[in-house]
Amino acid sequence: HWPAPQAGARHWAAGRQRGTRASASGPLLSSASAKPIGEGRGSDRIGVKASTSSRLDCRRPPEMAIRRGSSCAVLALLALASVAAVSADVFFQEKFEDGWESRWVKSEWKKDENMAGEWNHTSGKWHGDAEDKGIQTSEDYRFYAISAEYPEFSNKDKTLVLQFTVKHEQKLDCGGGYVKLLGGDVDQKKFGGDTPYSIMFGPDICGYSTKKVHTILTKDGKNHLIKKDVPCETDQLSHVYTLIIRPDATYSILIDNEEKQTGSIYEHWDILPPKEIKDPEAKKPEDWDDKEYIPDPEDVKPEGYDDIPKEVTDPDAKKPEDWDDEEDGEWTAPTIPNPEYKGPWKQKKIKNPNYQGKWKAPMIANPDFKDDPYIYAFDSLKYIGIELWQVKSGTLFDNILITDDAALAKTFAEETWAKHKEVWSHFT
Repeated sequence: HWPAPQAGARHWAAGRQRGTRASASGPLLSSASAKPIGEGRGSDRIGVKASTSSRLDCRRPPEMAIRRGSSCAVLALLALASVAAVSADVFFQEKFEDGWESRWVKSEWKKDENMAGEWNHTSGKWHGDAEDKGIQTSEDYRFYAISAEYPEFSNKDKTLVLQFTVKHEQKLDCGGGYVKLLGGDVDQKKFGGDTPYSIMFGPDICGYSTKKVHTILTKDGKNHLIKKDVPCETDQLSHVYTLIIRPDATYSILIDNEEKQTGSIYEHWDILPPKEIKDPEAKKPEDWDDKEYIPDPEDVKPEGYDDIPKEVTDPDAKKPEDWDDEEDGEWTAPTIPNPEYKGPWKQKKIKNPNYQGKWKAPMIANPDFKDDPYIYAFDSLKYIGIELWQVKSGTLFDNILITDDAALAKTFAEETWAKHKEVWSHFT
């Protein structure tokens, strides 16, 4: 018989040291086969990682018994068949199956103010599979904060993929559905809105103006929001959000396995100062002609133009028969707009033959610019957290994955979200 699975990071680390990988929840996926590599009994599932030379070490942590029969050989064959050269690193995986509470720490942030909301372990009011559960906010007008620890790593010189599913059953009108990656040492019991983080990613909805995917990268203690508007989903069904950050400083944002935005971190975040700036010493030459149009010297105001009155006496007006000059005063005929009046005279304009364009200061190298080849990287990634304020509760999170393989993440979404997603027509 298998012993009880070890919780969280220690179990994961023990497997890694011996060539095996235990996921936090659910089977580990191979980057090549995109299928589960080996399942233990109950919630204990072991994956196998192949080295670059494709050698396999099937040893187990000392606290685990060897499975009887030829299980080790089967695992080895599956791994070698599915991983040709290099397998993916799965740093964290959570499907919120049995034992999830041992891996997550509920923060006491806002508890003393009686404003801390409770999480429910549920598949929600509607679902594709009643057994496919996540964690859901359950109280209106509450703050929510929960986090999990995993073995610390850096994404220097490697791809980072953060992926999760989220569902807003409450028809969210103002609130977030994002997650955070944090580094360093975090007191998980005090994790909250003021806790520094490295990455924040996910949908944010508030009224009619804010319906977008937030992607914030923190560098040198400053949070940098993406400059691109990436619309998020706004219905009440589950959707999978994926952030991919690559070592060439490019990124992609996917929703439901479809790319919605991609580009350069250098260009789409203002993390570094600009490479070039306007020369502060430059001045526009005195003889610079920046008038695109000039008065037409051939256009002359007609003689007597200014003598034309704006209004004239109405020629059809007649003094009323009952008008009494002594009682009513002297009668004056009313005026009407003068059809001959064309308004103040304006000289016509023509293109300036000497136009040199709008003057711009020349660009020079910015003395404050210093390139950062690791603009995409974070030295320490150690926790994942969910921290929200919700006016209406009902947001459900599931299928969280942190890996270095985008193909594996895509397959993980297909094996989880795509198989269990709701079809709205089933619930209307």
